[in-house]
Amino acid sequence: MKRTDLALEIRESFQENVEVEGVILREKNQEEKGIKVSTVIIKNEHGSKAMGKPIGTYITIEAPKLDQEDENYHEPLTKEVAAYLEDLTGGLYGRKVLVAGLGNREITPDALGPQVIDNLLVTRHLKQEFGKEFLEKHRFGDISAIAPGVMAQTGMEVREILSGIIEETKPDLLIVIDALAARSVNRLNTTIQITDTGISPGSGVGNNRNAINKESLGIDVIALGVPTVVDADTIVEDRVEAILKEQGFSQQEIQSFLYGLKEVSMKTMFVTPKNVDEAIKRISYTISEALNRGLSKSLSN
Repeated sequence: MKRTDLALEIRESFQENVEVEGVILREKNQEEKGIKVSTVIIKNEHGSKAMGKPIGTYITIEAPKLDQEDENYHEPLTKEVAAYLEDLTGGLYGRKVLVAGLGNREITPDALGPQVIDNLLVTRHLKQEFGKEFLEKHRFGDISAIAPGVMAQTGMEVREILSGIIEETKPDLLIVIDALAARSVNRLNTTIQITDTGISPGSGVGNNRNAINKESLGIDVIALGVPTVVDADTIVEDRVEAILKEQGFSQQEIQSFLYGLKEVSMKTMFVTPKNVDEAIKRISYTISEALNRGLSKSLSN
């Protein structure tokens, strides 16, 4: 299976009109808002094994103009993202929330998490200084945030860092933001996945770290990610497959050719769009605004 972090793409890899036991797919086109929302629910171990993903809910928001400068598009989109976060968590406001922006700030396609943290309204220090009543008066949430870097920078697993912070500050909920990998170039920087299953940092680029989830940290974990890279092998395979189909080769012949192509794999090469700098800046702002809207009622109107 081609490398992807998106549960929707894994579900799409099965033959059309084929039901996968233990997996539910729901799709909703919102043409007036310019988005499509797909929900993949993995109900049991059979579905988890078939999908290669933990049991849980995966919400995918496809927003073709996510990486573009268009306030008329981004403003309603932030409301949609905030609404789905609300639904998946059972409500954000009133809970002590830690937001972790994963990734390497020095590598642009991996800088989504840290840049979201830069734009986030953090308020835990205000509670420490002015008391709980101050937050309630101004309808702020109890929010703390961290950009823990990557193991090559700190010498520590991200989970180790977060575990220490959680033990000290005792939040009710952890929201992790991370860059993902997709199999379709059309979904790069235009797709948001939200899941209640947590995340394995680096999994999309074959650099698996310790999982960050409820089982490992003891609190609820919501993961929000945007695919910013695609495996170079996937691009080559998809293009070759399309050409062979146009030339009339059978599916069996195509698969045989692609199998041989794997012998000359480009290994760990990943590709990102040329406008990734502007895209990450734009996307990180939209995601941070969605989080601010959901976490603090003063910003939700």
